[in-house]
Amino acid sequence: MVWFYRFFIRLLLKSGYWPTMDKFNQYVAAMIKLEKVSKVYHLGDETIHALRGMDLEVTDGEFVAIIGPSGSGKSTLLHIIGGLDTPTSGRVVVDDQDLSQAGDGELSRYRNRSVGFVFQTFELHPTYNALENVALPLVFSRVPRSKRLQMAGEALETVGLAERANHRPSQLSGGERQRVSIARALVVQPKIILADEPTGNLDSKTGDRIIELLSQLNREKGLTLLVVTHNSEIAEQATRALYLRDGLVVGERRHPD
Repeated sequence: MVWFYRFFIRLLLKSGYWPTMDKFNQYVAAMIKLEKVSKVYHLGDETIHALRGMDLEVTDGEFVAIIGPSGSGKSTLLHIIGGLDTPTSGRVVVDDQDLSQAGDGELSRYRNRSVGFVFQTFELHPTYNALENVALPLVFSRVPRSKRLQMAGEALETVGLAERANHRPSQLSGGERQRVSIARALVVQPKIILADEPTGNLDSKTGDRIIELLSQLNREKGLTLLVVTHNSEIAEQATRALYLRDGLVVGERRHPD
């Protein structure tokens, strides 16, 4: 129902009842909400504070770029939102599910149903073809083989790679491998896409095409999109850019719709 409220409120905004996006955001439930989230790692005698009491809200359908130097907490933040890691303290609520109170089974179901991951290094199985790589998450959901191959084919078509379905990763270019990775993220029909440096291993031209594809999916499918990046140009395409340093949000910039 969140999409309906967003549509309804946008109509009110256009009619002049609420003149600003700040007012609009007050009436939209947060898809992602972090409250005083900290993450501490212990490496021998060393204590690393990856996140330091972070507060954050991301509304349904936002495209948020997360920017900062190495060690600023970008990937840790993404991993906690994605259920790959748990906070040391604080509360993490995603789509009304409290991840900070979830057990291993609940987190596994959450990762496999609500979130799609896109990684810098693609993380494709080298002996599987593109179709089999995309279908892999559906194996864990116990989707019948014929159905998962159909869904995987549709996901590859969405990213413009249907004709490469039978090719293995070694037979694909870097950009094509990242498109397979995006199709794999899409195949579970998630509400959220988390992309960790998705253009880091690509040349600038190919990287631009990947970001345009992710932006298109955000616009056309209404997916909530979070992209960790060092690239300031990606931030210009996002609806909001967050700047992290030492485990805290130290700056924020919003872009008009």
